[in-house]
Amino acid sequence: METPFRFLFLLLFSLLPSALSQFNISGVLIDCGVNTSYTDNQGLRWLPDSQFITSGVSKNVSTPGLFTTFSTLRSFPYNATRPRKFCYTLSSYRDLNSSRVKRYLIRTSYFFDGPGLPPVFDLIVDGNLWTMVNTTADYLAGSASYYEVVFPARGKTINVCLAGNPNYTKGDPFISSLEFIMLDDSVYNATDFGKKAMGLIARSKFGASGETERYPNDRYNRYWQPFPDQIHAKTSTHNITSSAFWNLPPLDVFNTAIVADKGNPLAFQWPQQVSLQRSTYYVALYFADTLPKSSRNLSVYINGYQFYDGAVTSDGVVVFSPEWILSGLTTLTLAPGSNLNLPPLINAGEVFGLLDLQNLTITRDGMDFFSVMIGWCGIKLYGRL
Repeated sequence: METPFRFLFLLLFSLLPSALSQFNISGVLIDCGVNTSYTDNQGLRWLPDSQFITSGVSKNVSTPGLFTTFSTLRSFPYNATRPRKFCYTLSSYRDLNSSRVKRYLIRTSYFFDGPGLPPVFDLIVDGNLWTMVNTTADYLAGSASYYEVVFPARGKTINVCLAGNPNYTKGDPFISSLEFIMLDDSVYNATDFGKKAMGLIARSKFGASGETERYPNDRYNRYWQPFPDQIHAKTSTHNITSSAFWNLPPLDVFNTAIVADKGNPLAFQWPQQVSLQRSTYYVALYFADTLPKSSRNLSVYINGYQFYDGAVTSDGVVVFSPEWILSGLTTLTLAPGSNLNLPPLINAGEVFGLLDLQNLTITRDGMDFFSVMIGWCGIKLYGRL
């Protein structure tokens, strides 16, 4: 029988004191279409995009009450007979004394306020097709959209480009913001970034409701979307202060959990409402016992295949596979272990599409880069960032 995994790793960490509560982001945050730089109420510095691109038109968004980054956008003219790409050029860092390739979190965000429906177009990174941008569903729900990839720096610059596609583009491509953040070497270090990139499918904080977890709790401004469950959500009675997890998740993701009923398994769909193309994915699941100085045993299954069987402690456990085969809708099942006094639980999770990099130059556009089309992610957009 075929198994859905190639490698599986378990990381257990002891509590280590940490004084890290505020971090400086290494990279650039670009508010597209804005005229001047500014600092938001999270302490993040946003730059106007005129420093990074010379084409396109700045436009104001008329919808009231938006996050600052969605109050303007830049649009680019689309000509079906002569399609063009429009590129942001970003300076990257590469340590010539090290063989390790620096990797960057790249996030593009969008909010369209009409008229009509938002255009559908392509995103290209360094001459490779990233994904198709289709924000229609979020637009109809009154939300913004974002797409995120972890991409290696293979030169002095990285180009992030928008391009119309005559197969489906009907209007001018546009963008609201662009984030370009260098990650520490430990983050997602099981992936060979000389050969692959990682396209985000879902990043969830289980048992949470309300606002998205982000900077300053997450030093890279990653978005941890709440995954509420009114029946099984629990809060932690202690604080984890360890910063030793390789992927450096924000510690607040361990303050909520989904906990099964005592003696019974709990199954739920994750990622929600996303049917995945059969391919290889990176999956990381995060656990911490909600009781201080406690532990419990559990088993975790993904689509019926055992992903983990062992203990969860209050110190924290991370279980991840850099290569796990998924297809269609995905079901995560938490099953009781040998200690039936404490039911199974889960705090957070991430899943990425693993994407083969082609040996292409920046000038060679339009070739398939991702073997998986990365789905859009919606985010609430009212208020001020």
